[in-house]
Amino acid sequence: MRTNLSAPDLTLGRKLLSVHWLLVLLIASVAGVGFAMLYSAAGGNMDPWAERQMMRFGAGVLIMIVVATIDVRIWLRYAYVLYFVALVLLVGVEVGGYVGMGAQRWISLGVINIQPSELMKIFMVLALARYFHGISVDDIGRISRLIIPIIMVAVPTALILRQPDLGTAIMLAMTAGAVMFLAGVRLWKFAVIGVAAMGAAPIAWQFLHTYQKKRVLTFLNPETDPLGAGYHIIQSKIALGSGGLAGKGFMQGPQSHLHFLPEMQTDFIFTMLAEEFGLIGALGLVTLYVLIVTYGIVIAVRARNQFGRLVAGGITTTFFLYVFINIAMVTGLIPVVGVPLPLVSYGGTVMMTLLIGFGLVIGVGVHKDVPVGRRGEMEGF
Repeated sequence: MRTNLSAPDLTLGRKLLSVHWLLVLLIASVAGVGFAMLYSAAGGNMDPWAERQMMRFGAGVLIMIVVATIDVRIWLRYAYVLYFVALVLLVGVEVGGYVGMGAQRWISLGVINIQPSELMKIFMVLALARYFHGISVDDIGRISRLIIPIIMVAVPTALILRQPDLGTAIMLAMTAGAVMFLAGVRLWKFAVIGVAAMGAAPIAWQFLHTYQKKRVLTFLNPETDPLGAGYHIIQSKIALGSGGLAGKGFMQGPQSHLHFLPEMQTDFIFTMLAEEFGLIGALGLVTLYVLIVTYGIVIAVRARNQFGRLVAGGITTTFFLYVFINIAMVTGLIPVVGVPLPLVSYGGTVMMTLLIGFGLVIGVGVHKDVPVGRRGEMEGF
């Protein structure tokens, strides 16, 4: 049973004992499913995806534990700095970013290429959490107090849309909305924004790229272009259906291994899982995701300071949106927007940023009793 620890008694040893190791185990279990699927996608080889993903995960878990042991008040102190760093990197992508798969979303740091938009998903949560932690409940009800956070969300969202990356931009806006809702922003204000967004939809349509318009039209009727824009989702549905209840067997999926299924190591890896392990395997993975999200919600609820609640709630929402959008996308419930399946799809930046995010969530649990001043004062720090 976990013991409530006061702030002065939180030595490194006690922090490690307070880490939610069951959550770490759940995260590792999901990653293990990803390793197996990447091994299958490569035709029974660790190279080129599974081995690299395992190395990234190993390094990421160490970083996650380090992040979890850092005093939550330090993250409060440097929240705006981290947000600004991510914003500068986004501007750097706009100025001289690395182009891959037809989009300018990466920036080279010499040894590695990173996707700043993924970092922004985590650091924006920190910045918004600090902002709303520092104002009173009465101030949250004032529209004037929402101008700054709206700008904080709008600027990076606009930069991400220019890359172009519609899926990430939508996730960023939805995560920000979740943090604002958890902070106490009234529902009617979201309704006003929603009505305004619907009214602006015809104007926004004119600014979408041609391939983005095709994705929306293909979502409405994939059969209009079965060998072009509709190919991805049609093949995905075929693979999902062919898996049946128990699946074709590990590395036995014809849609994936005969290369009918595109991007099976990234965006459509859930489809490959469902083809090989059927409905049972798909629901098993979804269950692991539900447990992780539930664990994150519990940590957020138990935090005794507003900053911790908003950080844990915001990052858990980000993780949920990854899962929901990807599965809804590959099953044809929403248009294809290029969002990977978290901890399962191949990708370095997404893996590392998610593990950093989980480190923050676990850290909120470890430091749930640490007193944090409302306006940025670090009580006892």
